[in-house]
Amino acid sequence: MEIKNIRAVYFVGAGGIGMSALARYFMHLGMVVAGYDKTPSELTRQLEKEGMLVHYEESVDAIPHACRNKETCLVIYTPAVPADHKEMVFFRENGFTIEKRAQVLGELTRSHKGLCVAGTHGKTTTSAMCAHIMHQSHVECNAFLGGITKNYGTNYLLSSKSDYVVIEADEFDRSFHWLRPWMSVITSTDPDHLDIYGTKEAYLESFRHYTTLIQPGGALIIRTGLEMKPDVQEGVRIYEYSRDEGDFHAENIKIDNGEITFDFISPIASVMNIELGQPIPINIENAVAAMAMAQLNGCDAEELRYGMKTFHGVDRRFDFKVKNDRCVFLSDYAHHPMEILQSARSLRELYRHRKITAMFQPHLYTRTRDFYREFADALSVLDEVILLDIYPAREEPIPGVTSQLIYDHLKPGVARSIIHLDEVLPLVKSRDFDVLVVLGAGDLDNYVPQITKILESK
Repeated sequence: MEIKNIRAVYFVGAGGIGMSALARYFMHLGMVVAGYDKTPSELTRQLEKEGMLVHYEESVDAIPHACRNKETCLVIYTPAVPADHKEMVFFRENGFTIEKRAQVLGELTRSHKGLCVAGTHGKTTTSAMCAHIMHQSHVECNAFLGGITKNYGTNYLLSSKSDYVVIEADEFDRSFHWLRPWMSVITSTDPDHLDIYGTKEAYLESFRHYTTLIQPGGALIIRTGLEMKPDVQEGVRIYEYSRDEGDFHAENIKIDNGEITFDFISPIASVMNIELGQPIPINIENAVAAMAMAQLNGCDAEELRYGMKTFHGVDRRFDFKVKNDRCVFLSDYAHHPMEILQSARSLRELYRHRKITAMFQPHLYTRTRDFYREFADALSVLDEVILLDIYPAREEPIPGVTSQLIYDHLKPGVARSIIHLDEVLPLVKSRDFDVLVVLGAGDLDNYVPQITKILESK
């Protein structure tokens, strides 16, 4: 279906962070935008305020009239929706054009210059950084992000004049294979989603195939030392980056009194005295990747400096909620062992002499089964670990797979406990914390506002 023929767009799974960005894009184009989601959320409520028609009952009768014409309505769905979903069955049986979110983003990378950020972890922050740098520069950009940026309060940016579109490239369900990037960053390829891929080798092969999709004349910016070996087309430049080495890297790093500065070393033109607006050690490496992509697409030294100094971060990514003399509290979406390890190391670097407690809700039975030892090792960097029951998301329980597996493999000397979700708030009320971090991609994050109020009132 060509975009000029679309009059309405219907989303099955409207409340996903990535789906909502597309919904906003089509609303901006003046189309009727509607959809279904299982439960209301802050995101769906915001979309409704912006003009989207959302309902929460699986019902063909609830589909608006404007979305019932197969010639003019595009249907976009998330892979998390089951095949027997009543509305999906209706659209399939009646010959509608039905596409995954990734397919629609793929079309945008064919009509624009797609600047894509892929990787097991780091991609949301890196893509948001790159989008912010470019959005406030003379180059400008459009962006479809996997998190709500604090600078803009949205996961979607629009430019009427820029040919660039920054996209977070999701490897889940091989979605990123629909993209045709002009340039791409790959931040990491630590195995994940083994419920989809089966083996580490299949996961790495999926990333290798992704590198073949980068358009000739473009570029791959890949972190040094990854196990995956790229296979780019002729005419695609390859650059390596990391915090400390590679074509793009940082030098003269200073971390002091809550501030981080460094020099950005680049084969194009190095930029001295970069100041991080969100001063977290892991963001040094994310910033190197984001600035590399922005610089390769025309941003100058002052625009890089200003972009990094004014970047305020992404919701749920090392997201500080309380920071006073008595207590530090933050929320972090980290749900893979390497993400947790990076988060833990950053906390250790920032708070060398303070007691750090993590409250972690594992996400998925399969991920816990495959990586419980790695989770335990990463969490053992901290002083205390409070584990919650596994958040199942799309999965059924697996016999013998519980948070106890992680608990049993934490290193000696780490204080530990397991609690249920309904015990979280009473525990926070009864305890004093020095540094507390909530980790995970499940529903524990719903309690963060209440935890914040409790800790602020102490």
